[in-house]
Amino acid sequence: MRLGIAIEETWDFFHEVYADLAQHHQTSLFKRRILHLPAFNARLNRYRFQQDMKQFVQANEVIFFEWASELLATASQLPKTSGIITRLHRYELYRWASQVNWDAVDRLILVSQAKYREFVASFPGQARKAMVIPEAVSVNRFQPRPKQFNGDIGILCHLKPRKRVYELVLAFYELVQQQPNFHLHIGGGRAEGFGEYDEALQHLVQKLDLCDKVTFYGHVSKPEDWYHRIDIFVSNGYSEGLQVSPMEAMASGCYCVSHHWDGAEELLPEANLFYTNSQLKDLILSYADSSEREKEQSKAHMRAIVCDSFNVDKTKVQIRQLVEEARSTVRS
Repeated sequence: MRLGIAIEETWDFFHEVYADLAQHHQTSLFKRRILHLPAFNARLNRYRFQQDMKQFVQANEVIFFEWASELLATASQLPKTSGIITRLHRYELYRWASQVNWDAVDRLILVSQAKYREFVASFPGQARKAMVIPEAVSVNRFQPRPKQFNGDIGILCHLKPRKRVYELVLAFYELVQQQPNFHLHIGGGRAEGFGEYDEALQHLVQKLDLCDKVTFYGHVSKPEDWYHRIDIFVSNGYSEGLQVSPMEAMASGCYCVSHHWDGAEELLPEANLFYTNSQLKDLILSYADSSEREKEQSKAHMRAIVCDSFNVDKTKVQIRQLVEEARSTVRS
C-alpha cells in the first residue's frame, strides 16, 4: 500500500508507530516547501503548500496524520481521493478541530476516553468514526534499575504554565519544611513563547532558598537514563491528552502521582491522584514512610500498569490495522 505520513509537530510519540508502518507499507513523508521572497511571501507559500498537499494526497492510497492540525485541516478540504486517518492528542481539539472537514476523515484516534468524550460533545455526528487507542511507550526502552530511596522527586515536561511546575516548586517548599532531605529534579527545556516562565521558576527557587534542593536539567535527550535519578514522579498539569512522561517514569521503576486532570484516572489508580498541594504532600510522605518491600511492590505495580495498558508494541499494531481498514473503505 502507498501510505503517506504527514507530521510537522514532535515525533516523540510516533517513532515506533512509524517504524511499524514503514515495515509493512511503502511510505512517504509530506514535506512543506518554503519560498523566501521579498514580496507576496505568505500568499505564495500558502498556494504552494496547498498544491503540494493536493499532489501528496493524490499520490497515496491512505494518508496518516499524526496530529489533527493544519496539515489535516488543509487535506480535508481537498477532493477526496485517498483514505484519511488521524490521531488527535490534545491541543488540536482547541486549535484546529473546528477547521477540519471531518466528513472527509475515515477514522479518528483519540488518546484517552476523556478526549473522546470531549470530541464527541463538540462533533456528535462524527462519533462513529472515532475510537480510543491510548498513548503508549516502549517497555523495552524504559526499564527499571535498582535504586535506593533518597527522596528524589521529579517532573519532566516543557516548561510552560499548563504544566504547573511553578506550583510544584511551591508545594515542594512546604514539603521540605517537614522533610528537608527531599530533592526536586526538573527536566525539560523552556517552551517556545514561554521564556518568562522559565525565568520565573529560576527566580522562585532562588527566593525560596531552594538552590541546593532543586536541580534544573534543561532538555533531557535520554529520558530512559534520567528517570533512574527519580524515586517519585509527579504529573502536575491541568490539561493533558494522556501524558507520556508518567508512563515512561512508571515503566522505568518510579512511583508516580498525578494532579487529577481530566483523564488522569485512565492512567493511574485513584489513590495516586491529588487535587491540592496538601494532598500531594500526603501522598509523597506516605510513600516515603512505607517499607522497602511496600515500595518495591508499588513500583512493580506501576510498571505492570504500563506493560498491560500502555505498551507501544500493542498499540502500534492497532494503529496499523486502522490504517489498512482506511484503504479498504476508499476502495469500496
